[in-house]
Order: sequence, then structure tokens, then C-alpha cells
Amino acid sequence: MTRLHGKTALITGSASGIGRAVADRFAREGARVIIADRNADAAAAVAASIGETARAAVMDISDETSVAAAFADLVTAGWSPDVVVANAGVQLFGQDAKIADLDLDVWRRTIDINLTGTFLTVKHSVRAMLAAGGGSIILTGSPTGLNGEGADFTAYSASKAGIHGLTRTVAAAYAADGIRVNTVVPAYTETGLVSTISEDPESRAAIVGRIPLGRAGTPTDVEGIMVFLASADGEFATGALFAVDGGMTSL
Repeated sequence: MTRLHGKTALITGSASGIGRAVADRFAREGARVIIADRNADAAAAVAASIGETARAAVMDISDETSVAAAFADLVTAGWSPDVVVANAGVQLFGQDAKIADLDLDVWRRTIDINLTGTFLTVKHSVRAMLAAGGGSIILTGSPTGLNGEGADFTAYSASKAGIHGLTRTVAAAYAADGIRVNTVVPAYTETGLVSTISEDPESRAAIVGRIPLGRAGTPTDVEGIMVFLASADGEFATGALFAVDGGMTSL
């Protein structure tokens, strides 16, 4: 598998969950991978497990100084990414709520990380790619930004809807520069992020019951579409949402 041979890919939030799975797959497909995460030790451990084709980068996506410094260090080291997966985010279970019950601090924290953090990641990715002559940016969306799945998650749903809109805007602005921007929309995917649901049989059954294929998603379910979008196979795809959700948003 060498569909990404010669590519350098940065994946945010890749010390665990979907990001970790995508980083592993990209490496198997021949890419150099940058494990970008705010947890320095975890990022270093994942990079070490992949080997010499991986590098750790400490990045707090909600802090522009941190993001800018990480990209500058990578460019200086000869690791300027031509593929970026803006995947890092939070979902504040037990705090996010219906809008009448939602604390402003929870709203701000969610938006700061999920939406502003994605904005900063994409901003500095575009700057690097303009200098390099193009690239592919892939954002991680959510069914909550498309339908009523997020009725109890006002801040999270709004942040993901914003990401979907950001995709189209940036794709239109930089298509002529050879920069493609797309969003992958996974279904409910069982990672540490959603342990509050996965460890509650009733809640889990309720959400899995709304997936026509009849099971929860796994991190590996989104690897293939991300390889496609990162590779030459996806060179005519930009500004699009790719749902890999077991039919969840088709209903």
C-alpha cells in the first residue's frame, strides 16, 4: 500500500482515537506522518511506535501561538505537510446541553477548541501549502452538524456545523491554488471521547439503533476515505462532505 508515498501528513489529535488510526494507516500507505497533539508524551509514544517515518509535534489547536510555532518548526525541519487532517476536538458530556440549560463557559470552551481550533489549524495549513504549491486538508465533521442527532449537545453541534461551512468557504477560496478541502462525517464512533455513551447500555443502544447498518462506527471505518482524499485518487474532490456513517444521516 503506497498511495501516499512522498506525502507528509499532519493529523491533529492523533495520540488517540480516530486520529491515531488515521496516522497509522497513512504511515502504512507510505506517508511521513506528524503526530500533532497537546499531550507531548502521548504524541511521542505514538510517533515512536510508528518509527522513523513519524514525528511528534506538540500543538494546542486553541492557541494560535502554539499552532504557528508548530508549523514553523516543521517547515524548518523539512516536514512541511502537504496533507493535514484537522481532527482534534472535544465533546463535553455532562456539561453541553439544550440551549436553555447551557452555560456560556461550556459553549466557549467547545467553540474555542472545535471551531476556532479547526480555523487555526486550517489557516496555518493553507499558509504552508501556498508556499509549497498545494495540498489536501481534511476536516472531521459530525452528523450532529447535519441533523437532529445533537439536540442535547448545542455547543458541539454548532461547532461541527461551523466546520462543515468552513470547508466550503476555504475550498472555494483556494481551489485555484491547488489546495483541496473536504470534510469526512463519521457516525457515532466508539473512542475514548464518547465513553459516557459507550459505557451506558441504554444510551448506546438508542444511538446505534439509529444507524441503518446496525453497529457503531470504529476509527478504522474512516481510514479509507481519508486516504482517498489525501491521495491523487481524490484530486477532483473539494468542498464536499463525505458521510461514512452507516446511513445515519440518510434518514
